Amino acid sequence: MSFKSFAVASVAVFAVSGPVWAAGSGSSEPKPKTVHCSSGKVYSESAGKCVVQKDSSLTDDDYFESLRSLAYAGENAAAQNLLAMMSDQNSDRVLTYWGFTHRRLGNVDEGMRYYNKALIQNPDNILARSYMGQAHVEAGRLDLARVQLKEIRDRGGEGSWPEVALAKAIQTGDTFNY
Repeated sequence: MSFKSFAVASVAVFAVSGPVWAAGSGSSEPKPKTVHCSSGKVYSESAGKCVVQKDSSLTDDDYFESLRSLAYAGENAAAQNLLAMMSDQNSDRVLTYWGFTHRRLGNVDEGMRYYNKALIQNPDNILARSYMGQAHVEAGRLDLARVQLKEIRDRGGEGSWPEVALAKAIQTGDTFNY
């Protein structure tokens, strides 16, 4: 999918349920609900409607929810285009999704660099730890994946999606695309 036509893709809208993800989405479940916008538009949570993609009323949160939806749909290159529009490129949630999208595009080493940067910014980012651990599972390094699982649990993430997803990946070898 090209960036130009990405607006046909899903855009995430969440009910905030508490600080389960250190990455800042506010949801314990990474699968986004979707709102479909017409071509060239992005859903703006603050405006409560689809707006022109370059609209100045779009916030980083609007871009973030949209890029999560694109990443979930497997449109990682389009998600990276939105990541590039976010104002704080050093926030741990942006770094986490740079890592995730690079990893899903096959750039695992680059993804790991971004996960490490996210963890430097926020060592309690359990989502980055889960995704990093899942990358270790994919590489056959269960020892390193278990280190991240322990860190997630030690940082209060027991029972959260990041903890459950990584534990399941370690058990089964199956990782998550979102």
